[in-house]
Amino acid sequence: MHGGTDGGPKPRYDFSSNANALGPNPEILAQVARADLGSYPDPSYRALRGHLAEWHEVGAERVVVGAGGSELIHRLVRVFGGPVLALEPTFGEYALAARVASVAYIGASSRREFLAYLPRAAVAFLAQPNNPTGELYDATFLEEAVRLARIHGARLVLDLAYAPLAEVDAPIPTSACLLYVPNKAHGLTGIRAAYLIAASPLTAGYVAAAAPSWVVGGTGVAFLRSHMNQNARDWLLQTKPKLLFWRRVLAYELSKRGYEVREGAANFLMARLGRGAYAELRRAGIKVRWLVDKGLIEWSRLSAQPPRALAAFLNEVDFVRYHRV
Repeated sequence: MHGGTDGGPKPRYDFSSNANALGPNPEILAQVARADLGSYPDPSYRALRGHLAEWHEVGAERVVVGAGGSELIHRLVRVFGGPVLALEPTFGEYALAARVASVAYIGASSRREFLAYLPRAAVAFLAQPNNPTGELYDATFLEEAVRLARIHGARLVLDLAYAPLAEVDAPIPTSACLLYVPNKAHGLTGIRAAYLIAASPLTAGYVAAAAPSWVVGGTGVAFLRSHMNQNARDWLLQTKPKLLFWRRVLAYELSKRGYEVREGAANFLMARLGRGAYAELRRAGIKVRWLVDKGLIEWSRLSAQPPRALAAFLNEVDFVRYHRV
């Protein structure tokens, strides 16, 4: 497990979560603290959807709110079925949603393979940037994916959970379904709220109709409404240079020690720490995301963390490496 309990004591430092290490965003916290928790929100979220639609310059009939990115991923698969397609290695929730819905899952191993399988898919997911690699997909590849999806009737979904933290602006074709999961960028993963801008009102209608009643509570409504405020966005922009610098220092220090490192455009990286690294570091109170479930048994994913956390991590890495030798 990453970003939460794994049955052991709370870690001293958690590199397994990709949430903004400088969060939570104080501007949003102030708004959430004033949320009305004594009443049900509007079950259709009209005002919230209108606010989000105005911000993204789309019709409100294309906006669907949900209880986090994972809930919307599962809802999309439940509504449209399978096969479900994704480009591996990637976020494990896509495959899990297919398994829960008892539909086929196709894990493409290359961009070419993803495009070749796309005509067979009912729902196809691309994380932009990808998790765990941090890779950004270029506009040419995305435009071809959009074209094939349109021709063959697939729902192409771009998961933009880490786009706000990317080193450069991520290409985002607006004719795809766009999944916005802002809680990671603002360091508020404890608030489960996200939204989908569907490619068409018809797609949005099907997804919205499959939601349970009041799928997002008062705190989620306040969060989604306030994350676009100027002060909240200014805070996020101010954190990015520091996060990306911390990621580069982490990559440099690991490379200097002889570890293979893969950096992308996001606030996290992959490092070949060895298959026993997770357990050894966890015993020392440091948590990383072991990628064994993605077939990468030697690899771990680590997020950018402050200097004190980095120093503790490197100290344990040096200790473990010394005793292995």
